[in-house]
Amino acid sequence: MRKTGKVILGVAASPGILIGDSFFMRRDEFQIEEEIIDSREVEAEILRFRASISETKKELEALKEKVSERLAPELARIFDPQVMVLDDQVVNREVERRIRETKRCAEFVYKQELSKAIRALNASRDTYIRERILDINAISNRVIEKLLGIKRRSLLGVKKPAILLAHSVTPGEVVHIANENILGMALELGGGTSHVALLAKALGIPAVVGLKEDLSQFPDGTSLILDGFRGELHIEPSKKSLGRYRRETASLQKQAESYREYCAREGYTPDGRRVEVQANIELTSEIQNALERGAEGIGLFRTEYLYLIYSRFPNEAEQFRDYKLLAERMGGRPVIIRTFDFGGDKFLGSFGRSYEMNPFLGWRAIRISLDRPDFFKIQIRAILKASYYGNIKIMLPLISTKEEVLKAKQIIEEVKSSLKKEGVPFKGEVELGIMIETPSAALMAEALAPEVDFFSIGTNDLVQYTLAVDRGNELVSNLYQNYHPAVLKLIKQTIEAGHRHDLWVGLCGEMAGDPLATTLLIGLGIEELSLNPTTIPLVKRIVCTTEYERAKELASEALRCSGAPEVKDILLQDFRQRFSGVEGLQFFHLE
Repeated sequence: MRKTGKVILGVAASPGILIGDSFFMRRDEFQIEEEIIDSREVEAEILRFRASISETKKELEALKEKVSERLAPELARIFDPQVMVLDDQVVNREVERRIRETKRCAEFVYKQELSKAIRALNASRDTYIRERILDINAISNRVIEKLLGIKRRSLLGVKKPAILLAHSVTPGEVVHIANENILGMALELGGGTSHVALLAKALGIPAVVGLKEDLSQFPDGTSLILDGFRGELHIEPSKKSLGRYRRETASLQKQAESYREYCAREGYTPDGRRVEVQANIELTSEIQNALERGAEGIGLFRTEYLYLIYSRFPNEAEQFRDYKLLAERMGGRPVIIRTFDFGGDKFLGSFGRSYEMNPFLGWRAIRISLDRPDFFKIQIRAILKASYYGNIKIMLPLISTKEEVLKAKQIIEEVKSSLKKEGVPFKGEVELGIMIETPSAALMAEALAPEVDFFSIGTNDLVQYTLAVDRGNELVSNLYQNYHPAVLKLIKQTIEAGHRHDLWVGLCGEMAGDPLATTLLIGLGIEELSLNPTTIPLVKRIVCTTEYERAKELASEALRCSGAPEVKDILLQDFRQRFSGVEGLQFFHLE
């Protein structure tokens, strides 16, 4: 008898909770024979190969158009890397050369050539580069299907709603999944920043990826719980787990209804303290959802995701188009665009740096931008040009010295001068802010404040750098503590320094979306919180029902504590007193 209650941990790629039965996607295995062709058939074989490339390209262009119309133009660009594989003339000419010389069939030669590229990518330690293997495999399969005369059918033809289990899926398959009886996806491969993850999120398909286990071992019809919030797949869950998750899904529905009134309200405490509640987003396709949930602006637009969409560094025209669209869709609401924050746990791709033993302390974020002013100037030009169409602000990530700010400002002024000479319109006074993510920046906030217009505290990195804890290392995860008094004191010191220089101070790390921390952050003096749109209604409710004076008392008490557990106990006691009946809190582990 199979043991119930097995939980497989993966990466939360698209939020949502599902309870259902499994369906494993078994692909047709291509039997590619090393067929020798007659010399008289070589040119016909080459024409057959070219026709398969042409037909596949037409299919992809139609898929791009469908995604562009249904979701967003930038998401359609996810398919550009596959088109680039098809258009790779070095590969295509080599295939044709080998067909002529070896007299082998096109499908055999093409498969061999793309396998070489896959082996080269497999050797890379860069997760982003390795994920391009999925693009190459997707194209390889499409072209070979054409050559073998295999008709591409509906993805699954699943008879009843199910949770899809698979080794991997392609971006094109994700688009088709939305028309199938598929509730959500659990995949062995992929990361949270993969093209598949981005599409699943945009389509509202709950997904967990990176499940390092053979999912084919579970028969179709296996009972599952897919938790796209926590990145978990529960196999044949117990009655207790099923009951808990059913209550959670019901709670999510009630939460959406009970918080609706707060979506339309501005973030003000009952005694008049202004606390703007804004959204962290990666794609312009997320704007509508953020606004519907009550976002008062975009407090963090992660531009590095454009690199993922384009699978290369986007040029000025491409960046300008996306920033302009963002500004226009926000209709005058504030939009904070963070310059590229590559490195650390984020993809670097073609920047060409060697593997780093400790990437979080290495070449990343503003350090890359200042070392590569050619790339930095392209981005600044695009942002400034887009500023003409809305309320755009610029934010620099991972500042650790005043010299970095001064150098960045100098480059920005050079770009402004260049645009003026060219007669290109832009807003002359675009606000410039910096992320306070390092202890050095927090401790030197007094010296940094005169150089900028605002601070935004990035608690994810601030916590790990202050406590010397790698936030991705499970062995020391218990030491990663948002509520550590040392972290709280640095936040408080940053806020006070900013206020002495008439700067507004926001916070955009995970802590901003933690409802247990909301009252504490209000009391510390934060004036803006930027978070995942999903949590905005809940945080807004807390802001709109929390007296600023009470919050200040709570913050003072927390700052006197000697450890994170003590701080958390104080916050829990206050929270339970005021919000014990609030729906959806189980997702924040308030125990």
